[in-house]
Amino acid sequence: MLIEHYRSYHNKPDAHQIIEDFREDQHHDTEDKADYSPDQAQIIYYGFHELSPPVAELLQYAMQTSVSAIVMVSPAIRAVFPDSIGKNLNMAVPPGKIAGTMIGLEHMKRISRTSPSKIVFLVMDGVGGLPHPTTGKTELESARKPNLDHIARDSLCGLIDPVGPGITPGSTPGHLALFGYDPVKYDVGRGIVEALGIDLQLRPDDIAARGNFCTVDDRGIIADRRAGRISTARNAELCRLLNDIAINGADISVIPVKEHRFVLILRGEALSPELADSDPQQAGLAPKKIEALSPGAERTAEIANQFVSQAGSRLKNEASANMVLLRGFSRRPDILSIPEIYKLKPAAIAAYPMYRGLARLVGMEVLPTGESIEGQMESLCQHYGDYDFFFIHFKSTDSRGEDGNFEAKVQAIEELDSALASLLRLDPEVLIVTGDHSTPATLAMHSWHPVPFMLKSRWCRPDNVVEFSERACLAGGMGRFAATEIMPLAMANALKLDKFGA
Repeated sequence: MLIEHYRSYHNKPDAHQIIEDFREDQHHDTEDKADYSPDQAQIIYYGFHELSPPVAELLQYAMQTSVSAIVMVSPAIRAVFPDSIGKNLNMAVPPGKIAGTMIGLEHMKRISRTSPSKIVFLVMDGVGGLPHPTTGKTELESARKPNLDHIARDSLCGLIDPVGPGITPGSTPGHLALFGYDPVKYDVGRGIVEALGIDLQLRPDDIAARGNFCTVDDRGIIADRRAGRISTARNAELCRLLNDIAINGADISVIPVKEHRFVLILRGEALSPELADSDPQQAGLAPKKIEALSPGAERTAEIANQFVSQAGSRLKNEASANMVLLRGFSRRPDILSIPEIYKLKPAAIAAYPMYRGLARLVGMEVLPTGESIEGQMESLCQHYGDYDFFFIHFKSTDSRGEDGNFEAKVQAIEELDSALASLLRLDPEVLIVTGDHSTPATLAMHSWHPVPFMLKSRWCRPDNVVEFSERACLAGGMGRFAATEIMPLAMANALKLDKFGA
């Protein structure tokens, strides 16, 4: 109904009349607007590739009034909307859906099929960047990367939004979106992913939280969220110091992960994971009090806050790791696995525990690998005949970005590029290179900026992109699109999907 309204008004010059007609229609049309608030005028704009003057006037009117316009658009349109629209124009879609995503996991489950083709999914964590203030080039544009650029010349390219425009993703939602899971629907806590990454055997009611050792000053303000990236050996010593903390109502376990990271496990009766984080996610602020997010979680919040207080007392004389930060309180969720959805035999090659845990969560076999990207490529070659989907995770681009070290992030990109020769010799039927989010060194943190993407396949339509970078991929054939659309593209180009519908 609303689509027909739009088409009938496509050349109508009076945007105000369109608004009034939609307001009038609000009282009669329920089928198309079942998911929307009844007191809003809805303008649904599907897939047109240029804004005609009447539509531009309509959007301008919406921005100047209290009217909310819900716009579902093609990647080409999403890429040209100015950020200022977001102030008054709700760039949204019906609840529970992601812009541009029409096929859900249940549909993918029905149309996926097995085939002998291979998919290699290389994730350069935090690869997206911003221009250096001196050179005007991003880290990708500054790096010498002949292999990545060679792949780009034979690929379909674009920019992805892991969660949505303007939303800064955490690592877990960023990766879940890459694997086709709606990151809003599948809101998986960081704690359970870290725990699975170090092979912890958890009971169904156990609660896991990701912990950081951090540095606070004499005022209790965070100076370094990662305590100078202390060694894993020192981390283990500090975890032993905290492991005998006793709190009524819960058994406490503190397990080292890697560098400054640890996992806190709470085990007891009637505990709840509905807790806010103590980690403010940036330096210059004090750790937050852990708040209950539901009435049933108040006792668990008290236990968690007691742990933080006792940990601070025991660590107060440490030079750097003198406090802890907690986030991502969670239990293991019930989630469809990649083998169930896509009928794939998937394997993960990841050095960092968190990403190994995430891979286990979605049903991947985690392969043994070394710490270096060269070791990861050796693992790929060794196991290439045993699986048909490989997730390869490269962490250094994110770590160096978070450190604010532009030159080191450039070096990390060049390090990965130099290790790609063995992967290129394998020549998988589908090769995807992208990231889970951007981590510009100039910001020294995760950011909301879209992430470069490329897909190489015999069956793709290569575009005119000749370089793997943010600006180059902006002109790619995919435009700007949701990360959840990658897996259907991968499956299609691997000839692993049946036709949808009759």
